[in-house]
Amino acid sequence: MNCLIVILGPTGIGKTALSVEIAQHLNCEIISADSRQIYKELRIGTAVPEPNELQAVKHHFIGNKSIFDYYNASLFEEEVLETIEVLHKENPYILLTGGSGMYIDAVVKGIDYLPTIDMELRNDLLEKFKESGIDYLRRQLKLIDPDYYKIVDLKNPKRMLKGLEVTLQTGIPYSKFRLNQKKTRPFRIIQIGLEMNREALYQRIETRVDKMVADGLVEEARQFYEHKNLNSLNTVGYKELFAHFDGEYSLEKAIELIKRNSRHYAKRQLSWFKRDESITWFEPTEKEKIIKYITSQIAEKTLETNFI
Repeated sequence: MNCLIVILGPTGIGKTALSVEIAQHLNCEIISADSRQIYKELRIGTAVPEPNELQAVKHHFIGNKSIFDYYNASLFEEEVLETIEVLHKENPYILLTGGSGMYIDAVVKGIDYLPTIDMELRNDLLEKFKESGIDYLRRQLKLIDPDYYKIVDLKNPKRMLKGLEVTLQTGIPYSKFRLNQKKTRPFRIIQIGLEMNREALYQRIETRVDKMVADGLVEEARQFYEHKNLNSLNTVGYKELFAHFDGEYSLEKAIELIKRNSRHYAKRQLSWFKRDESITWFEPTEKEKIIKYITSQIAEKTLETNFI
């Protein structure tokens, strides 16, 4: 029985190191489910695995796109499923690891197809948003997709822009694409979540930010400052430094904000994952316990298949 083992959890908890060890135990390859590690230009701020980790186990979907490429969870689902099909021909086990909830859900549960958005349309909407503010988005969305307007966070311009883009691009209300029907997969899925004491996690996050800065995060961000409006760069670690380069606050303040926003991001990640009752939770130090659980799940499913 082919299996996809998912190792997920918040930023900074130690998913990469643990995933490499588990993949080595299973003698399998790793697919990254990180929505920013896919960009080849971004290395430090996205916490790309260390060279020795990449050499220890073959990784997929790391540095395979450019920050100038249009990409989304729907495209990720399509490409990852194609990769899984190929890999499963050689090995019954594949490990998917990351912290991007939407990307993981796209592979595990499936998401509804979303069309590629014309850049001219996107830029036009962004320009109107800048000129007329968030109320413009609300009025337009209420007019062309009242069903989505009723459920969307009206304080979140990014989500409203997505609704407007899809509706205007296709002529079909965005709400019609959001069917939320879980798709079946031709492989067994075992989901493992990593959690730990909140204060200990926050300390790990702050230590990692300090290491990123020491490794050259500021210089890396400065290289892409002229492209700061790209969606691929609208992420913690870069947007705070862009604001610093704009003169909004000091470097020390920017680093402080990166740490704070990373903590907030970790909290949101955990809230997203905790909604899924199929995830079994462990601490990142419980490697042997996790391996034992994976082995038992594989054996249980194999027994069921043989019995049937």
